[in-house]
Amino acid sequence: MASRRRRIIWAPGAQAALDAALGFIAQDSLSGAQKVLDGALALAESLETLSERGRVVPELQNPAIREVFVHSYRLIYEIRESEIQVVAFLHGARDFVRWIQDQS
Repeated sequence: MASRRRRIIWAPGAQAALDAALGFIAQDSLSGAQKVLDGALALAESLETLSERGRVVPELQNPAIREVFVHSYRLIYEIRESEIQVVAFLHGARDFVRWIQDQS
């Protein structure tokens, strides 16, 4: 059976968070920033056909909103009919509830 392909879209906030994380990491290690970038892009691309591979975000318990880990970062995405939207890129130590409140 052929896998269903969905288009990957990065929400502006997720893209900005990835850029900020890369900038922070690059202050100490350009190669470290490159590894995080490569990992984030590869994982996001893999979601085109393996969209259910991530775990359900525990704080939300919504099966359409999942996450995969890129080093110590959470790449949070929403499964939609024909696309995957990356909605957040957060450091694992960040307070998720506070982040959700900041998005409102």
